[in-house]
Amino acid sequence: MAKGKTGFPVLLLVQLVAIVALSMAATAAGSGHGGGWSLRKAMFSRGGESSSAASSSMGFNRVGSSSSVVFPLHGNVYPIGFYNVTVYIGQPPKPYYLDVDTGSDLTWLQCDAPCVQCIEAPHPYYRPSNNLVPCKDPICASLHPPGHRCKENEQCDYEVEYADGGSSLGVLVKDMFLLNFTNGKYHNPHLALGCGYDQLPGGSYHPIDGVLGLGSGKSGILSQLSSYGLVRNVVGHCLSARGGGFLFFGDDVYDSSRVAWTPMLRHDSEFKLASHISSFCLALVVRRHYSPGYAELVFGGKATGVKNLLVAIDSGSSYTYFGSQAYQVLIQLLMKELSGKPLREDWDDRTLPVCWRGQRPFKTIRDVRKYFKPLALTFKGGWRSRTTYEMPPESYLIISSKGNVCLGILNGTEVGLQDLTIIGDVSMQDRMVIYDNEKQMIGWSAAANCDRLPSSSSSY
Repeated sequence: MAKGKTGFPVLLLVQLVAIVALSMAATAAGSGHGGGWSLRKAMFSRGGESSSAASSSMGFNRVGSSSSVVFPLHGNVYPIGFYNVTVYIGQPPKPYYLDVDTGSDLTWLQCDAPCVQCIEAPHPYYRPSNNLVPCKDPICASLHPPGHRCKENEQCDYEVEYADGGSSLGVLVKDMFLLNFTNGKYHNPHLALGCGYDQLPGGSYHPIDGVLGLGSGKSGILSQLSSYGLVRNVVGHCLSARGGGFLFFGDDVYDSSRVAWTPMLRHDSEFKLASHISSFCLALVVRRHYSPGYAELVFGGKATGVKNLLVAIDSGSSYTYFGSQAYQVLIQLLMKELSGKPLREDWDDRTLPVCWRGQRPFKTIRDVRKYFKPLALTFKGGWRSRTTYEMPPESYLIISSKGNVCLGILNGTEVGLQDLTIIGDVSMQDRMVIYDNEKQMIGWSAAANCDRLPSSSSSY
């Protein structure tokens, strides 16, 4: 269900929707509570949900763009292999560690409702109140295929399955989220989340309380907060290469003029721009993933001839993935560049598929960056304009526990991603990445200080 250490766990961006029978005890009340290389959780819903949530009668004062919510992040790319955030949920609020995933919408917790089958979790399992979300709720409808019919007074059941073999099955509930805003105010909105009472661990399993879905769909926490007028429909993150970083909802923690922006991939006419890309890949990306569209691969400042790469950005992936063609071109270029350099492939190091050893163990990327050229993905950002996503050596290399340098770009075709390119955590370190669902733009700023929590846009 998260990033694992063995094999090439297949993580396609799949959410299978099912109507699941749940007999939930009517007396359940109160609240309480779950390093390697893989794609984690990214889900694909067959529902046709929009990016705005249903309206609320909770009576919050609309704050517009004047405030944001900032969460510290914990974890790293290696050796932990994932990033998580602490969110306080329930009455009274209790802490839960949630995996951060821009590739999925639904937020869920392992839930004692009672729990049929749960996996190891850092905290006691969440115990829901009786605030069930009805099947006819628009948020529930977004989790089901078009035309799904509800029975009278039926609850909202959900099932999500991940291609690494993990899954969560449960019921949708509402509960209080305690949120601290950058304007100094606290809000505790009641938001919909999954009460997962039946979990199966995937091949990339690690102990978790649940998943924080950061996608733009109606069931997502961000869309719900935006519908209450508490934040703009903008989410972003800054992953520190030293571990940790921060996550934010809203648009007042960065200076937009210092961000490189490119349009999100549209759902309609841009499909025809890459007829060589399978409809499967298009569906994977556009339905649930934030995508800056199609890119050209650049190596050492020179074009490689590899063009029309369909790209998605996924915080649920530890590493970056290229389709087979782009991956093989990259390997050839790297091997040619390293010829005559004091680096040799180390087949005994299984940290990642490709690792090199030096004359002595390396301690940091600074020890080896002189041997590697920068990469870049260049996007067509608009009329006659191009936006470049720079990837210096520290954005695609790691130092293994054996002191070797390993390539943090993997062959996505071998794990079922076909020709899809995934920008994962390793390539997003020490930069702010922003997903603006209101303007339908994706942005990034290099050389960000991800070790310091922002308080206002004047800092970034």
